[in-house]
Amino acid sequence: MAAPATFYLEQAEICARSAAATLLGNQRETFLRSRAAWLALAARDIEVQAGRAAREQARQLETSDDRPSDPSLPDQPGH
Repeated sequence: MAAPATFYLEQAEICARSAAATLLGNQRETFLRSRAAWLALAARDIEVQAGRAAREQARQLETSDDRPSDPSLPDQPGH
């Protein structure tokens, strides 16, 4: 689910191009600040996605460790 990060990076690129194209210093600074904000959002989203993936992998490993090695032979005494 990298769509938000991709969007943020695209917006940062637009701001960078706009900053390079403008003739006004204060407008350039505004575009560069906006670019920095978009990049921060992208970095945060990538970090969140990586954390989710790591938690999901840990959850899957934890679940697989709890299962018996041979599911066709249930560990039930008396059967």
